[in-house]
Amino acid sequence: MTPSANLHFVTLLGSLRSASLNAAIARSLPQLAPEGISISALGSIADFPHYSQDVQEKGFPPAVLNMAEQIQAADGVVIVTPEYNYSIPGVLKNAIDWLSRVTPQPFAKKPVAIQTASPGQIGGARAQYHLRQSLVFLDAFVLNKPEAMIGLATSKIDPQTLTLTDEPTREFLTRQISALADLARTLQR
Repeated sequence: MTPSANLHFVTLLGSLRSASLNAAIARSLPQLAPEGISISALGSIADFPHYSQDVQEKGFPPAVLNMAEQIQAADGVVIVTPEYNYSIPGVLKNAIDWLSRVTPQPFAKKPVAIQTASPGQIGGARAQYHLRQSLVFLDAFVLNKPEAMIGLATSKIDPQTLTLTDEPTREFLTRQISALADLARTLQR
């Protein structure tokens, strides 16, 4: 693929809450993507059962296989997640556990950007560090910079429409998507 070729990224949301700040961020990404980049949402990780090898031995749930295929087909992944108790939400870890068992491994050699949003000041930094550990095991290529940790997110998202309204944050996320595109194009050479 040449550097001018179009890219398609998918978003993996680590929250189940309908009024989630992180869901608002994820929904904003298609509009923030630079020219030549499209972004679409993956299905909900709420559709994944709790991981159990007993369940896996009976066959992978369709939601898991569908998400794995979409990740495999994408040029990159943006994971948008809240921080729960200094780490990632259990539902996101469960999804990663399921996806880690699919062959071929959908995250292997895949460029991944991480975004976290929080009402607190540090914006989910601790969740990002824990998520990076799992992604290293999956052999993903995690974008190092710029890191998107959106602190004080309640002041940047309209509570009525649940849309990202803070222009500096919107511009920053566009820069991160551009950096992910650069990484994806480098890996495709």
